[in-house]
Amino acid sequence: MLNNILLQITASADSATNAVNNAVTTAAPAPPAAQVTLTPMELMMKGGWVMIPLFILLLVAIYFGIERLIVISKASKLDSNFMKNVRDYLLSGKIDSARELCRSTNTPVSRTIEKGISRLGKPTREITEAMETHGRAEMAQVEKRLHLLSMTARIAPMLGFIGTIAGVVTIFYDISLSGDISIKSISGGLYQKMVSSGAGLIIGVIAFIFFHFLNTMADGVAKKIERSCMEFLDTINEPSK
Repeated sequence: MLNNILLQITASADSATNAVNNAVTTAAPAPPAAQVTLTPMELMMKGGWVMIPLFILLLVAIYFGIERLIVISKASKLDSNFMKNVRDYLLSGKIDSARELCRSTNTPVSRTIEKGISRLGKPTREITEAMETHGRAEMAQVEKRLHLLSMTARIAPMLGFIGTIAGVVTIFYDISLSGDISIKSISGGLYQKMVSSGAGLIIGVIAFIFFHFLNTMADGVAKKIERSCMEFLDTINEPSK
């Protein structure tokens, strides 16, 4: 009888131990799933074929933005004493010195003034028209290729949206074939297709900033040419003392 009692006690203890172990195992949280991270390059590649023309537009925006920035920066540089020196030469009758100063300065302003000096002796109206024509030609060179930045700023966002819409159409077409309409199946492909929209907007913003900033700088060059031409005309029409 004693042996039976001891066996029952042992069996009860084993049962209790197993129950505690099962409870601990059930209560323990499952290990977190490994989180998959994407590098920026990998994320960009998930945007699909449309990322290729978007990348080309990005190169266009950066290249022509920097190239025009260098050109317009050089065109906007002008010695503050340039027109004063030209005026002194003209009033002293040193026409050749004034022209040589314009040639050595070599800016849109100086080249326009040189065009006016080359017309000295002719009616003021003819001098003015020659300078205006040359000034427009100089501004055409200054603003050259700016339209490419404007075009990029408009096309890139639309191209990004086209890539996203094409991707969404593909996703729902695949769903119609497989019959799987779970959130996972939709969101898994949708976030990839939204990459093209984001890339298009970013490239469009970069191109627009370049275009607006360079346009403002070009307007500054145009004002310098106009102001210098007015000073030149005032000088040649100044009554001799």
